[in-house]
Amino acid sequence: MKTPTPAACIGVFDSGVGGLTVLRELRRQAPNVPLHYVADTAHAPYGRRAADEIVQRCLRLSEHLIAQGAAVLVIACNTATAHAVQALRERWPGLPIVGTEPGIKPAVAATRNGRIGVLATPATLNSARYQSLLARHSGQAEVFSQPCPGLADLIEAGDFESPVLRSLINQFCAPLRAAGVDTVLMGCTHYPLVQALIQAALGPEVQLLNIETAVARQALNRWAELGLAAAEPTPIILETTGNAAAFSTFVRHALAWPQAQATLVAA
Repeated sequence: MKTPTPAACIGVFDSGVGGLTVLRELRRQAPNVPLHYVADTAHAPYGRRAADEIVQRCLRLSEHLIAQGAAVLVIACNTATAHAVQALRERWPGLPIVGTEPGIKPAVAATRNGRIGVLATPATLNSARYQSLLARHSGQAEVFSQPCPGLADLIEAGDFESPVLRSLINQFCAPLRAAGVDTVLMGCTHYPLVQALIQAALGPEVQLLNIETAVARQALNRWAELGLAAAEPTPIILETTGNAAAFSTFVRHALAWPQAQATLVAA
């Protein structure tokens, strides 16, 4: 018997739970578009892994999503985009691939005093792609890049009331406050999950920028260009390379999706 061809979908992956912010925005903007999300929680976070290892994980996850019908691919991870988006585009030149990057250009447009902060993983900030973004878009603005080692790990743990989490956020935001920034980019898709804590640490006068709305819009534009559509709302397929029960619980709590149910995938 011939195996049925999987239905077309937008495939989304991240090192763990951070890309859920992009997934949530995709569903909000287009409830009828089929979505398939893979969280590589068994290998999270990517921020402390070598560049070659990140590339290999991204290639493997992309292969899995494409086999499951992904007609558009979204890298819902700043670190993965910084290190792997070029390799993925070379591997699948005809596939629309949407990455996630710190929005230096919109931050420059938004700042009032010319001082911008960027909160991101060390791997993102150390990547050649991030340095290229700075060179192309920072202009006359001063950009203060703040590495946040360990922050994505604590967000993955799911305890948003943890004193350790709050302390680490305060620690990373303190240099940006001291620098007098008026605009801060959240350069990791995990960080919007604790946006209220980051805002409190920076103060109400600092504007926070994130990228998931623009990423979702770009992915849906590419989907529309393919002439693909769905007639009615479709369930979101959730998979993880780690603990499926723990990931399901996180999604239900963080996104207020009570029916969320993830399955384990060997990818």
